[in-house]
Amino acid sequence: MLRSVAPLLLRSRRFASSTAVSGISSSSSDKIVAAVLFERLPVVIPKIEPIVYAFREFSFRWRQQYRRKYPDEVLGKADARGKGDYQTDYVPASRITEADKTNDKRSLQRALDRRLYLLLYGSTYGTPDKEPVWHFPEKVYENEETLRLCAESALKSVIGGLNNTYFVGNAPMAQMVVEPKEDLPLLKRFFFKSQVIGTSKLQIGECKDFVWVTKDELMEYFPEQASFFNKMIIS
Repeated sequence: MLRSVAPLLLRSRRFASSTAVSGISSSSSDKIVAAVLFERLPVVIPKIEPIVYAFREFSFRWRQQYRRKYPDEVLGKADARGKGDYQTDYVPASRITEADKTNDKRSLQRALDRRLYLLLYGSTYGTPDKEPVWHFPEKVYENEETLRLCAESALKSVIGGLNNTYFVGNAPMAQMVVEPKEDLPLLKRFFFKSQVIGTSKLQIGECKDFVWVTKDELMEYFPEQASFFNKMIIS
């Protein structure tokens, strides 16, 4: 059972070319929020679809009809190359991890062939009565020099540091305008992309719960914004 998600109303989606807050059109009553789409890139190559595998097999067999034939003594030397006492047998690791078997969404060691995205469960700006909801790492802009710095601050407060992160570009990747139901100002949320680098485990704090989810799973947490995130996020 999924916990409640903040009631967000998508108005538009625009792309920004700069992180300078002075370049963002906003009234004095509007609130600007920098959110971080924090992702773990695929660890293994995705499995080949059966139809693609069948086509590649057919193409290989077709090319074999016209390949150049070499003398057996030449091919024999090639087969003997690399054999010796130093040679070890290669045993491929399983693509299915223990986290996959137990459906442990708090672990980065799952869905190794997919991108994973971090979601937090807790109170955030724009939710009525500070009710905890699922959301991305985010922070209301205060006096930072740029929105990028605001986004970095939001992520740093969650994982404790930025040593194992890489922010992709200086500009936001997307914008969402939110109209709260209560007497709150208009909310403009700017999304920045950041990636996990050089680690398979992060200490997540400043929230009641968290999950690492695939794109398909993420849509279950934000059904009302599925169209927006489907365009913004890569599978």
